[in-house]
Amino acid sequence: MAKITIDGNQFEADNKRTIIEAARENGITIPHFCWHPKLSVSGNCRMCLVEVEKLPKLVIACSTQVAEGMIVHTNNERVENAREAVMEFLLINHPLDCPICDEAGECKLQSYSYKYDQGYSRFQEDKVHKPKRVELGPRVIFDAERCILCSRCIRFCAEVAGVPQLQFVQRGDHTLIETFPGESLDNPYSMNVVDICPVGALTSRDFRFKSRVWEMSFTESICQGCARGCNIEIGARNNEILRLTPRQNDEVNSYWMCDHGRLDTFKFVNAETRIKAPMIRKDGALIEVGWDEAIAKVASELKSFKKAEIAAVGSAFATNEDNYVFQRFAREILGTKNVDFMRHVVEGDEDNILIRADKTPNSTGAKELGIAPGEGGMGFAEILHGIKEGKIKALYALEDDLAATPEVAEAIAKLEFFAVHASNENATTHSADVVLASSTYAEKNGTVTNFRHRVQRVRPAVTTLEQDRALDGFEMSRWDKFAAQNDTWGKGPRRDARASWKIVSSLATLMGAKFRYNSADEIFNEIAQKVEAFKGLSYLKIGKKGAQLKAKASVAA
Repeated sequence: MAKITIDGNQFEADNKRTIIEAARENGITIPHFCWHPKLSVSGNCRMCLVEVEKLPKLVIACSTQVAEGMIVHTNNERVENAREAVMEFLLINHPLDCPICDEAGECKLQSYSYKYDQGYSRFQEDKVHKPKRVELGPRVIFDAERCILCSRCIRFCAEVAGVPQLQFVQRGDHTLIETFPGESLDNPYSMNVVDICPVGALTSRDFRFKSRVWEMSFTESICQGCARGCNIEIGARNNEILRLTPRQNDEVNSYWMCDHGRLDTFKFVNAETRIKAPMIRKDGALIEVGWDEAIAKVASELKSFKKAEIAAVGSAFATNEDNYVFQRFAREILGTKNVDFMRHVVEGDEDNILIRADKTPNSTGAKELGIAPGEGGMGFAEILHGIKEGKIKALYALEDDLAATPEVAEAIAKLEFFAVHASNENATTHSADVVLASSTYAEKNGTVTNFRHRVQRVRPAVTTLEQDRALDGFEMSRWDKFAAQNDTWGKGPRRDARASWKIVSSLATLMGAKFRYNSADEIFNEIAQKVEAFKGLSYLKIGKKGAQLKAKASVAA
């Protein structure tokens, strides 16, 4: 450790750290563009210039290591003049695109121009013009005029994604970023370059021009794309999800997420296929009904079968709370031992960065909570065999498109009664006798457990008809509040959907049990008392970054 002084305050810092790292760890912000905590140092933007006493020139804080007795000034007149000069240089050819730029509101160049720029330009000549709206790849658009040549995107592709697809070309006053000849920016993590770009040079083709960031509300949640459980932030406006971005958690996903998780795990929430209310099959067609009628139908049908003739299939897509209440209902009310869940493992479709072969967010949680056959009960494969042989006549399933697999669809067709929780129309709902409209992960509170046995929170980012806008964990943005006051909130899609644990609790009550849960955290508190691996945990302890189960970390099958 080395004793250093930054702006008159003395600190102890690891002598392997650079000045910018030591300052950051002690709550002192040094402006920067090219430096990123998870990328190598390039030192080419010069925005982090600071003065170190006894050194003749200003030094860049991103690459200068701390040393015993070092005295650093980050805000004196000499440093401020240098920053103004750097900002003036960067803004000379930068276009005034803020009114139409997606990055506006979260742009470092925009923020620094307010804090550190001299406030006017001495440049009278024509700006250098470069290509605009360049498709670097299928998901990323490049605007060369906005680029400040920080090289973050180049370093990310080479160092994190492991695919060096970008490089500087035409070095000089017309320097550009391009893909290598014959290459396209199409690696599975390509959209992370949009997040780390400090300006609006790289933009998401999917989110482009959809909303200003200050018009959106942001909710911390967990990606549903695979068993990694990347920490994400859900951006929504008018009760509609517009984008997902990664949230830093060094224990799970660092600063990154894959493109599949970013693009393919939220659009079903807004899709036209969303189930808007519970449905019962009448005369061969599914008809929307009220909740009381749908729950009564399921209860009466399940009562008509013997315990051994019923199977219950939980879901690795459902939360821990949903699965816990579901397995309680299956065992205590239905009395069946035929309880399991369907695995979704794509062998070989994983890498050593983030992507896992298990394409569900909560298979580990389902196992820990007892979604498994009891003694003498049937597992998932045996349930299918039992249906085909006529031993299993009724099936109650939770939040999974079982019939997407032809073998399962063939078995389901032979059931006498089939009820399923679902948020969207799919092959399974088309085969069901009763469809119970369930909330998605973005519409409820709960937890999921990743393949390393880390429990993490999901929170509501959009609401259903049942939910109040003051729902715990849900906060409207200033724009949404304005929209609500001006009667535009209702234009966003709304569905009469409920969290699965609420549906199961209502069903249990109708069948004579007392499942008195009022919130997801009440269920989790019961889990923490009754399930050994979860003991000692609470929503408070899980917090924003998650908490480890007592079970040893392992890779989920």
